[in-house]
Amino acid sequence: MNTTTQELLPLPEHLRFASEPAASAGAVIQGDCYRFTVLTPALIRMEYSPEGGFEDRATQMVMNRKFPVPDFRVTDLGNRLEIMTDRLQLTYDKAPFSRHGLSVKVRNESGHLLSVWHYGDEVQDLGGTARTLDNADGAIPLEPGLLSLAGYTVVDDSRSLLLEADGTVQQREQDGLDLYLFGYGHEYLKCLKDFYRLCGSTPLLPRYALGNWWSRYYRYSEEEYMSLIERFGQEQLPFSVAVMDMDWHLVDIDPKYGSGWTGYTWNRELFPDPQRFLDWLHGRGLRVTLNVHPADGVRSFEEPYLAIAAELGMDPEQGEAVEFDITDPEFLQAYFKFLHHPLEEEGVDFWWIDWQQGGITRVPGLDPLWMLNHYHYLDSGRRGKRRLTFSRYAGLGSHRYPVGFSGDTIITWESLDFQPYFTATASNSGYGWWSHDIGGHMGGYLDDELALRWVQFGVFSPLLRLHSSASPFNSKEPWRFNRIAGEAMKDSLRLRHRLLPYLYTMNRYASREGSPLVQPMYYHHAEQREAYGVPNQYYFGTELIACPITQPVHSKTGVAEFKAWLPEGLWTDFFSGRVYDGGRRLSLYRTLEQIPVLAKAGAIVPMADLSEHTSAVDNPQQLEVRVFAGADGQFQLWEDAGDTAEDLDGNWCVTGMALAWGQAGQSTVFTIQPAQGNTAVVPERRSWKLVFMGCAETDVTVQAGGGAAVAAETKYDEASHTLTVTVPELEVTEELTVTLTTARVAVNRVEEEVFALLNRAQIRFDHKEQIYRLVKESSGPAATLAALASLELEPALYGAICEIVTARL
Repeated sequence: MNTTTQELLPLPEHLRFASEPAASAGAVIQGDCYRFTVLTPALIRMEYSPEGGFEDRATQMVMNRKFPVPDFRVTDLGNRLEIMTDRLQLTYDKAPFSRHGLSVKVRNESGHLLSVWHYGDEVQDLGGTARTLDNADGAIPLEPGLLSLAGYTVVDDSRSLLLEADGTVQQREQDGLDLYLFGYGHEYLKCLKDFYRLCGSTPLLPRYALGNWWSRYYRYSEEEYMSLIERFGQEQLPFSVAVMDMDWHLVDIDPKYGSGWTGYTWNRELFPDPQRFLDWLHGRGLRVTLNVHPADGVRSFEEPYLAIAAELGMDPEQGEAVEFDITDPEFLQAYFKFLHHPLEEEGVDFWWIDWQQGGITRVPGLDPLWMLNHYHYLDSGRRGKRRLTFSRYAGLGSHRYPVGFSGDTIITWESLDFQPYFTATASNSGYGWWSHDIGGHMGGYLDDELALRWVQFGVFSPLLRLHSSASPFNSKEPWRFNRIAGEAMKDSLRLRHRLLPYLYTMNRYASREGSPLVQPMYYHHAEQREAYGVPNQYYFGTELIACPITQPVHSKTGVAEFKAWLPEGLWTDFFSGRVYDGGRRLSLYRTLEQIPVLAKAGAIVPMADLSEHTSAVDNPQQLEVRVFAGADGQFQLWEDAGDTAEDLDGNWCVTGMALAWGQAGQSTVFTIQPAQGNTAVVPERRSWKLVFMGCAETDVTVQAGGGAAVAAETKYDEASHTLTVTVPELEVTEELTVTLTTARVAVNRVEEEVFALLNRAQIRFDHKEQIYRLVKESSGPAATLAALASLELEPALYGAICEIVTARL
């Protein structure tokens, strides 16, 4: 290949990442061999170079150092330098960095000393994420994250390669140290926000990416795949992404070419007319991604071989393979031009980059996975749509290239039990869009309950992608499981698409506000130690807490346990309407059909009202809004076209919603404000199903616009404490006001709920009667628990009754 390619073939503009890598001069303190850059009061860059050479170009991790210059003070005492902000005090002896010569005192937001870092200290952080879950059967070690109880972390960017303005990647010219100290105390979200500012924001996902994905490593034919999609339609199961694993291309090849893992030629025995097949999928509302393993380059049997070999100056007659070398700009451009763009013209929407071949390239220190992610993501915007790629994590900064493929897990309860923690903790590395193999990929065993619990977790995870291996016995179609599990899986898949309005709003917050969809509990309760003791519990957006069940049900009670911690306040179960008092640890028990998902008092959750089956992910004409009793609340529903190339302010339409909860029997008012902004992206008229949860029954008045009465249908369900107000279609630019005459939080139906639990329990009938009688006759929760304790019940049964009896203290 041409060694002067870089001069002859500069990378096109769309393969260059916009950046502002040079810091403001006023933020820099520099000596002969050292340089410090005060980026924020809590973030400082620390460089040491024996040759006195410092780097102002972007790196694989860092894109922007052009921060507003914060207030700070510098004191030069000759042989000692001090830099002081209101959060950090750096002391340095002007010598090579050492433990005794470089230290930073970290203060919290109140100005109190939190901890001291000395150069070389090993930071005990709260964990980050990992490159892959391939072959994981339970917990695996995590890479370091950005947050710690000590209040600081240090990120070493010294070995990161450089990104030139022309889009190419270069090695650093000089050895040295390039460190970033994040000293944000326990202001975790503020730390993340500045990390995104430093390293690039999380991009806005296309709306379709938030729906259900179907994926299976299986040798489908066109007919089989189309039949499957039609069956999904008959079962009213919505999907938005069709994933084609590696068997779309030729895999049974002559051994002289090597393995069949790498391929770019359709298997026309299975797909005789790829264009027709892709058009058919698009016609049913699906986007398509193909799996590629590019490591083996392009062999002579491939359809694009002649063209790419000629482009790179090779003699096609020799049949020599075109080696994969992503560090060569000439190969890089030919790689896209001949291997990917023609397939995109046929209808491939984005690529699944399945890189499993290690980290060796011709450029020492350059990970090919990172480079594949970087350039594939940039190239995906070539056609004027929103960028998207699907690949493994390649270190800090990988959040710029969503979404993440977490790898091939083993199908066990241990694997499932690790994934909620793994997903939430990944936000500590700024990595918010993991896509797991929901249900697990390979090995393990068939367990219908395990498969169901994995899907339920998938609904309340960043991306829901069903997946499994090539085994004929291993697949995730709901109808392959027992009736109870299968029906619950179907309900879960439908719920995911109903949640799209909520999820897409959180997608905007992740991109614009640096606020990941999934957040560990300690993000909002940093000073409460209980928040660190529930690793599988997390905030799911601004309104909900998710507690995925990752253990089997107890055989006699029919419920599974989740050990939770609820913050102060009132919380309502998203599904059952049961109301809880917070500020405590408690065990939550659920049957197979549900997992604990709790909404804060005043929460507002907009959803699609999918009364008619559709796989479309458009902004819905029929909206359901769940409103949770007990406190004031506000929500802004953000909508745009869903797949625009750029995220511009002018693209968006916002619909404000507000709950004014009446105190002491006063009226409660819920208002949907007129849609504002780019109303062209939403339907002109919408119907509204307003579901007030955890609410006692009351009279309702509905008004539109300037106060005109609206004839609405109201219904109250005593079992779930839900008041449903159905409002016919109104102009989206009209205000809608719903008044509940008397505001009261519902009283839990303790006796009825205990009866339902006992009715399912596989225990003696006389035992059931004795327990039920005690619950009915006891004078209060304390007396009930004391009486039950004397019966020496099995822990699961006693715990489940305790949850019901003490939900409200």
